[in-house]
Amino acid sequence: MPAIPGQTPPTGPNWMHEIKHEGFRVLAQCDGRGVRLYTRSGNDFSNRFPLISAAIAALPAGSCLIDGEAIVTDETGLAVFELLRSWRHNHTALFCAFDVIELDGEDLR
Repeated sequence: MPAIPGQTPPTGPNWMHEIKHEGFRVLAQCDGRGVRLYTRSGNDFSNRFPLISAAIAALPAGSCLIDGEAIVTDETGLAVFELLRSWRHNHTALFCAFDVIELDGEDLR
């Protein structure tokens, strides 16, 4: 779900919050055909982000679908979108996982 701006975050026991990273939203899929990293527009960025692809492939699962964000951080650990857009840092991109949607054929939604 895309983030929506607000003046202050909601409070109370029925609310959860997550950090807004500066990156590309990605669905990471792994199955018998290999790893694919799909953007919102349906582009496969598996080759663009080899570190993320290798990490997903190394998971101890027969199949999975994970929602997350590909980011590149600066020397302080802060996600910087311009570093990700430049293509020079693609080999260092990290994956911040938000949700496991499917695991070993079981739909977890």
